[in-house]
Amino acid sequence: MASPVNKRTAGARGFWASIARIFVVEVLVLVALSGAIVGYLNWSSEVAFAEFLAASQQTAASSPVIHAITERRPCERGAMARLHGSA
Repeated sequence: MASPVNKRTAGARGFWASIARIFVVEVLVLVALSGAIVGYLNWSSEVAFAEFLAASQQTAASSPVIHAITERRPCERGAMARLHGSA
């Protein structure tokens, strides 16, 4: 029959071994999640940058239309008077 001291020592070793295994598994899970998050952020920033470039190229292609709309044209005399309320 084994003595109670030997049983406690064997039980303590098994306890700490299981704690170490759990710790290693937790670290591996955290590393995997960190890698997944970094990969997602990298992917999403590339997609956002591509959309930004596409929008800027579209704006550059349509810039003559924008300038034509924003040009100021001389107002008629009656329109200016109505605007200021003197007519």
